[in-house]
Amino acid sequence: MSREVPEWRGKTDDTPIPPRVRARLYLMGNGKCCKCTRFIDGKKLTAEYDHIVPLILGGSNSEVNLQLLCKPCHQAKTKLDVKLKAKVARVRKRNIGIKKPRTIRSWRKFNGEIVFAPRARS
Repeated sequence: MSREVPEWRGKTDDTPIPPRVRARLYLMGNGKCCKCTRFIDGKKLTAEYDHIVPLILGGSNSEVNLQLLCKPCHQAKTKLDVKLKAKVARVRKRNIGIKKPRTIRSWRKFNGEIVFAPRARS
């Protein structure tokens, strides 16, 4: 079966999803959330369109990377995406050799001597 309508691809990551693509996604999902399968009627639950693979993690701004979610499921997925993005950034910095600055710059040894450390780590 061939596709009658060409797939939508945003020119940039900031390109908004056009209404025709939103309508196609709504009809493809039968008006139900992809995660919890609740019906999204627009009165109680609002339809939100989310990237399956987030743009920050290398996903594309295209129709095949979009899904229909209800607001609670979208918030939960976004929260997980932010955690994953932070983890990837931390690992990337560690592999490059970028270290976090010190937060504790002075402390006492057991003999009472105070030790001062520079902010930057060596």
